[in-house]
Amino acid sequence: MKRSNTDTLFLSIIVLFSWFAIVLQFDLTLINRQLPLLQSIAKLFSYFTILTNILVATALSFILFSPTSLCGRFFSSNKVLTATTVYIIVVGAIYNVVLRPLYSPQGLNRLADELLHAVVPLMMVLYWACFVGKKTLKWSDMWTWLLYPLAYLCVTLLAGACGAAYPYPFIDVTQLGYSRVLINCLGVAALFIGLSLLMIAIGKISGSKKTN
Repeated sequence: MKRSNTDTLFLSIIVLFSWFAIVLQFDLTLINRQLPLLQSIAKLFSYFTILTNILVATALSFILFSPTSLCGRFFSSNKVLTATTVYIIVVGAIYNVVLRPLYSPQGLNRLADELLHAVVPLMMVLYWACFVGKKTLKWSDMWTWLLYPLAYLCVTLLAGACGAAYPYPFIDVTQLGYSRVLINCLGVAALFIGLSLLMIAIGKISGSKKTN
């Protein structure tokens, strides 16, 4: 399907901002690192924020530059785009509600922080609202969408059990214990599920209005 000029412009801006934020954060991590190089890189890529922003940047890059390729068709799926939007909303929500009071980045670190946790999530929500088809979404899609955060959690907890640092304080087993971490994870899971159901409901409501 041919995209409108507005659609293409919006995609281009999100792709530009997301890749810029990722590269900037990568550079700042290397410049300010207090760990060996490989450990610093591994720690950076242990954050759900970084992985999800990479997902957004990669998905929209394929849609923008190679829409007919296998990856382009996959990421262009309304279900995949909606799932990606859910993930980046969670990034913004958890950071701004739970984690923002714990950090006070300055200078370029502040710029990267705001792009990754506020600007890209907001722009992705606007893109989804304005340009992504929603009427084909199904309630059962939610279970597939949970695979990515579940896989992230399993890998993070396994890495932590093997001695790696936990990327977020609310899943730090060494400080909180498994019982408290499980409760926190259930709360995050509820957020994923609630957002997924909300966006599917929006899709069904918008679809029914267009057919009336």
